[in-house]
Amino acid sequence: MKKKSSLAGFEEILDALRSKGFKVSQAQAGTLVTKFGAGAVLKAGSGGAEFVVRPGAMVGGEVARLLDRGYQKFLEAGHYELPATATQLQSVHAFSLELKELAGGTSLYNESIGSTSDRYVYDRVRGRDEGAAKGGRPWETAGGH
Repeated sequence: MKKKSSLAGFEEILDALRSKGFKVSQAQAGTLVTKFGAGAVLKAGSGGAEFVVRPGAMVGGEVARLLDRGYQKFLEAGHYELPATATQLQSVHAFSLELKELAGGTSLYNESIGSTSDRYVYDRVRGRDEGAAKGGRPWETAGGH
């Protein structure tokens, strides 16, 4: 996240987040910032704060990645993968907007209208490219069916 606010440094951004009710604590890879049941890991960057871990719902004490499978969004945290609820998605969305506003990040239109995922994995297209690389035609059946 690039810094575009009037805050001069990373510590000032953290102080501003604390004053708005964000919980700020040290994490292994940087500084964990949480609010609304969502969180992100930040580090000091050139002129402000940068994401180490993008915003996501807190699951088991860690920030879960948002995975879109086309029919539903899931949360991935470590060895866990669970369906995302509407409440969790709303929390992540509200957290992301407020965090970017306070830290001076760039607000993009597609992110402001809803949740964006870290990964998109659609089951209907999984493995499609491997068949094309082998020279197979998807409309022809294999094995004499």
